Amino acid sequence: QPSNSSSITQFLLLAFADTRELQLLHFGLFLGIYLAALLGNGLIITAIACDHHLHTPMYFFLLNLSLLDLASISTTVPKSMANSLCDTRVISYTGCIAQVFFIFFFFGAEYFLLTIMAYDRYVAICKPLHYRTLLGSRACVHMAAAAWGTGFLNSLLHTANTFSLPLCQGNAVDQFFCEVPQILKLSCSDAYLREFELIVVSVFVGFGCFVFIVVSYVQIFRAVLRIPSQQGRHKVFSMCLPHLVVVSLFLSTAMFAYLKPSSMSSPSLDLVVAVLYSVVPPTVNSLIYSMRNKDLKDAL
Repeated sequence: QPSNSSSITQFLLLAFADTRELQLLHFGLFLGIYLAALLGNGLIITAIACDHHLHTPMYFFLLNLSLLDLASISTTVPKSMANSLCDTRVISYTGCIAQVFFIFFFFGAEYFLLTIMAYDRYVAICKPLHYRTLLGSRACVHMAAAAWGTGFLNSLLHTANTFSLPLCQGNAVDQFFCEVPQILKLSCSDAYLREFELIVVSVFVGFGCFVFIVVSYVQIFRAVLRIPSQQGRHKVFSMCLPHLVVVSLFLSTAMFAYLKPSSMSSPSLDLVVAVLYSVVPPTVNSLIYSMRNKDLKDAL
C-alpha cells in the first residue's frame, strides 16, 4: 500500500519474534543489557562526580562519555522492550523523528568525544609538561561543549533532511528502531540521494576523526616504546588499547550499516550490525574503561 509521507502517522518497527515466548525472551535479554549499561555507566558517573581525585581532564571526558552512552542506549532499547512486552510494532511518527534525532545527536557527540579523549591521552603521554596548559579546566569544558554542539548540529541536519523526503513505500521499518538507511528505503525513487550524500559527508568527517585518533596513538606508542620500565609501558598500553577497540568497533559497524550497498542487505545482517553499533558500545564502554583502571576501581 503506497502512502504519502504526509498521511503517515506511525511506523511499524521490526518485530524480533512472532511467538510470545520469544518476545519475552527478547524482552528479558534487552532488559539485562539495558540494566548492565545503566549500572556500569551510573557507577562511573557517580564515582567521578563524588571522588575529587578523579576531577581531572581524562575523567571529565569519561564522565561525558558515560552520560552519552546512557542517553544513546535509552533512545533505542526501552522502546523495543516495550513493544515486545506489549506485542506491538508501532512507533508514532514523532517518536520516530525523536529516535533519529537523538541517535545522531548522541552518537555524533560520542564520536567527537572519543577523538578528544585520544588527544587527551596524546598530550598526557607525549607532552606531559604542557598538559596543564593545553588541557586546563576551561579548555576541557569548551572541548566537551564542542562535541555535544557538533553532535546536535549534525543531528538537526540529518533529521530535517530525512523527514523532508516523500515516503511512498509504506511505513514498515526493517529495524528495531528508526534507522535512517531503513527509512530511506521507504522514500520515493531518487529522493533519498540527498540524504545519502549527507551521510557520505558525515562518514568522511568520521573517518577524518579516526585518522586523527590513529595518528595520536602512533605517536603515543612511539613514546611508550622509549619508556625503559616494563611496568610503565604496560600501564600506558592498558590505558590506550581499550579506547582504540571501542572506537574501531563503533566506526566499522556504523559505517557498514550506513554505507553498505542494498544488495548486501538482509534483515538478520542489518539487525546484527545495528545491535553491534547501537547496543554493544554503550554497554561495554564502561566495562572496558573501568576494568583496567586502578584509580576508578579504588573510587568505586
